[in-house]
Amino acid sequence: MKSKGLMVVGIMAVVFFLFSAVALCQAEKEGKGGQKEWSKIIDSKVAEQAGDNAVINYEDGYIEAVGIGAVDLARVKGTNSRPMCLKAAELVAKRNLLEATEGIQIDSQTTVKDFVTESDVINASVRGFVKGSIKVKEDYLSDGTCEVTVRMPLSGKFSQAIMPPRVIQEDMKSEAPLPPLLAAAPKVVGSKVYTGIVVDARGIGARPALSPKIVDESGAEVYGPIIVDKDCVITQGICGYAKDLAAAQRSQRVTDKPLTVKGLSAEGAAKSDIRIGNEDAQKIRSAAETLDAIKKCRVIIVLD
Repeated sequence: MKSKGLMVVGIMAVVFFLFSAVALCQAEKEGKGGQKEWSKIIDSKVAEQAGDNAVINYEDGYIEAVGIGAVDLARVKGTNSRPMCLKAAELVAKRNLLEATEGIQIDSQTTVKDFVTESDVINASVRGFVKGSIKVKEDYLSDGTCEVTVRMPLSGKFSQAIMPPRVIQEDMKSEAPLPPLLAAAPKVVGSKVYTGIVVDARGIGARPALSPKIVDESGAEVYGPIIVDKDCVITQGICGYAKDLAAAQRSQRVTDKPLTVKGLSAEGAAKSDIRIGNEDAQKIRSAAETLDAIKKCRVIIVLD
């Protein structure tokens, strides 16, 4: 019994030490790491910084955070100092990652924070995914501190956990019947078949989200949660994002014959839904083969 008690005390001491190191790091250096690299990403990709310590890369589909750790060399000597410094930095990075996930835009009305606040189950799931995030970089800095960068994908199980139920429900698989608004759309004989859709949403103030919609001039949904295959949503996201129109048109996501349409305005509180013209909407709706392609999430939105 005595040995077990000593073991518990020892574990508590290690945990206390690590969090002391984290606190020291925060007081001196929080918000310094990663920003130069992230500024380059934000300039070239559809991405945005989440506070001082994280970046959400909607184009490449991940969220990344950095943390800096330090140890008291007077208390820790020899070969133990570096591993403990890295552990302290990783703890900070994962805490920063958890905070940053709350700012991820799910759709034009909702962020991850909204769902986490409403559901203890989603809250626990998100924390679990953050805990399992991957360390992608570690550095020993000249001042004796350590910097660790962790990353988590936006797709996969994380996407499945935080998406609204209407997006991932079972009856939205590709073999399901078309929603009424699409089933009723007239099919044009000899209409051109497209292998995907590229939406040019530059210049209208549109912003990225995990589950955006494309609507026609009357607000009827042309593309979005009611159309897509749930498995595609989970594995690759409802849409891709790009900053370069030509690159988007060449992307394997939309394959070799995409239809390019122009966004007229950005809709919703977060400006992530895109309104297109009725003529373009009809081109999308007029061929069953095109609808089959977009149900497989072969859509890219080009933003500024």
